[in-house]
Amino acid sequence: MDVQVTLAGRGDLAARIYRQLLDAILDGRLRAGERLPPSRELAQQLEVSRNTVATAYERLTAEGFLVGKVGAGTFVSTEPLTRLRVRTAPAGLGVQPRSLWKSLPPATMEQQTSPYDFRIGLPDPDLFPLQTWRRLVVRELRASALRTTAYSGPAGHPALREAIARYIGVSRSVRTGADDVLVTSGAQQALDLIGRVLVEPGRRVAVEEPGYPPARNLFASQGARVSGVPVDDEGLVVEALPDDAALVYVTPSHQFPLGTPMSLARRTALLAWADRRGAVVVEDDYDSEFRFSDRPLEPLQSLDSGGRVIYVGSFSKTLLPRLRLGFLVAPASLQPALLAAKQLTDWHSELTNQAALARLIDEGLLARHIRKAAREYAARRALILDALTTDLSEYLTPVPSAAWLHLAAFTRVDADHLADEAGAAGIALETLSRYSFGPQPLNGLALGYGLIPQPRIPAALDRLHTLLRALVGR
Repeated sequence: MDVQVTLAGRGDLAARIYRQLLDAILDGRLRAGERLPPSRELAQQLEVSRNTVATAYERLTAEGFLVGKVGAGTFVSTEPLTRLRVRTAPAGLGVQPRSLWKSLPPATMEQQTSPYDFRIGLPDPDLFPLQTWRRLVVRELRASALRTTAYSGPAGHPALREAIARYIGVSRSVRTGADDVLVTSGAQQALDLIGRVLVEPGRRVAVEEPGYPPARNLFASQGARVSGVPVDDEGLVVEALPDDAALVYVTPSHQFPLGTPMSLARRTALLAWADRRGAVVVEDDYDSEFRFSDRPLEPLQSLDSGGRVIYVGSFSKTLLPRLRLGFLVAPASLQPALLAAKQLTDWHSELTNQAALARLIDEGLLARHIRKAAREYAARRALILDALTTDLSEYLTPVPSAAWLHLAAFTRVDADHLADEAGAAGIALETLSRYSFGPQPLNGLALGYGLIPQPRIPAALDRLHTLLRALVGR
């Protein structure tokens, strides 16, 4: 490994080399077992004598921080050292973020899996067409494709934009062409770009209550005054929208997290409201592919005649979240600003995966994968829904829904306490309260079936049944 050593300052050269190497070991920048450059090589790099470097190495070796191996080189010791410590960057007490950022929840790390995992929003990685994807990616990594050294345009890979336009036109009835599609690093970046272009500090943004926390927090981070608007069994209550809302964020295909679709009457009313107020509607269609009953309603985008709707989609649920591939479809009047915002943010999304996804769509392989995954998810959903309407019906009341990878259910026990007890029993549950922003959070569960295979579902539901009976004293 290359080692960065500077000789600035005064004093013995060997001592300065020793101190910097020791700091690198203690800080963890040089990890146990890593090989240091030969003393001759480091001496040439620093333009000092080899003996100077050798003296520093010998001192570190004598103290147990380095180990010399004949014929192999000098390595950081793998033996536990009582003096080892991990140092962090200076606290910087004088440098603070804007107060807004202190009010937002901290960034979350990847959660550990549980034996019975009902977390929501996550597809089954075992269903991902890995061999097919590997073949497509390798094809895009050929030498001729990598010879282009220039950056690409911010809108995205042309073939993928064409493929997305065709795909959502057929599968979701979205009216668009390739020129209207902007490829993003997941749906979250799409929302970020929309906020950058449309949300001025102090402007009102309306979101669903309950709703999707990352969207609410993102708009708040951009200086918006975010208001929650209630939903009922027809979706967003349009009459409850604030008069001064400049932007409305909705999930009409299957409201997140309850799963209910927005009725046609509400869709029409929302578009009429946006026309009257001059507002923008952001339609997050996060996963329409997995629909298990009823025919999907027309998206707001296809009903919109006033150019008020921005349509946002993602491949995180149909494929894998780690691919970070999403898109937005916006009116032509917003395209130049959105493209500029995208270029200023990260110039363009990664191209190899974009090209591979374009081929996956064009060759019909994405549609094949979705059909296969939908059959599996439908079977898992049926097992959970059967339990909710039989053994668990005394404790849980499912919310009617026709799509997506989880079922919501209200309960008469304390859902947060139930989730804690379930976690101790190896069952990962999410509560509806974590998606509520108002003073009276919903009391219920969101039962995802993207991560739990069919054979484990009966045992998991039996454990959940036992916990529920214990909590109500039976």
